[in-house]
Amino acid sequence: MSKIDPTARIEDGAIIGEDASIGPYCIVGPNVTIGANCTLHAHVNVSGHTTLGDGCTVFPFASLGTPPQSSGHRGEPTRLEIGDNCTIRESVTMNAGTAAGGGVTRVGSRGFFMAYSHVAHDCQIGNDVILANGVQLGGHCEVGDYVFFGGLSAAHQFVRVGTQAMVGGVSGLRGDVIPFGLVSGQFAHLEGLNVVGMRRRKFTHKRLQLVRDFYQQLFHGGGVFSDRLAAVRSMAHSDPAIAEILKFIDESDKRPLCMAHNNPNKSTERARLEPR
Repeated sequence: MSKIDPTARIEDGAIIGEDASIGPYCIVGPNVTIGANCTLHAHVNVSGHTTLGDGCTVFPFASLGTPPQSSGHRGEPTRLEIGDNCTIRESVTMNAGTAAGGGVTRVGSRGFFMAYSHVAHDCQIGNDVILANGVQLGGHCEVGDYVFFGGLSAAHQFVRVGTQAMVGGVSGLRGDVIPFGLVSGQFAHLEGLNVVGMRRRKFTHKRLQLVRDFYQQLFHGGGVFSDRLAAVRSMAHSDPAIAEILKFIDESDKRPLCMAHNNPNKSTERARLEPR
């Protein structure tokens, strides 16, 4: 049986899952679904067409499913979908999508969203993602599985961050981050590979060396980026991680890639990778 504090306001039409706990002064809107075994601590606001998966924990003053902060939004009934077993800390905000952006903001399972982090409209967030305190994601961002954002970092709208990438604290993303990449800086640049994260995902020494060799040739070799990219394509069959990085680069569209900071061809490469 669900436990609902008498001071909480649950609108008619809301669906509250088995054994959920709704704390003092929470507000749950009429088009909201709260999954089984969820816990909403005091003063949580869940509105709009929002689905919260099973086993999530939401801390005070979080606000989920409010309308998108988009000048083009005209009140369309867009959605926010959050997966299972997420931890959403104090004052986190997650907005519903926009009609122009597909209508749905999606957040995967087992995410950890620390205090004051923000997921904007139409973002697509993978599983096991961590946003540290104060991280801000602009609209339409795509974040792969196992990505970690350091505190106070921010991503421009339409930025993509590949699987198992790591973004250092107080970093600003204007470009896409390759899978397994490690980036940092006010205008973030590639520092290398997220080797710690790769080891945690059971990469062997042999696999790490293969991906490192690929990375060095692609981002630190001679000549222009397009020539180096063509030269390393034959390595795609040698490891799934390499194939994933190449696929990610091929799908670049809205934003250029984050490049290595010490690459002398960086400015040329940025021009070559501008949105088509």
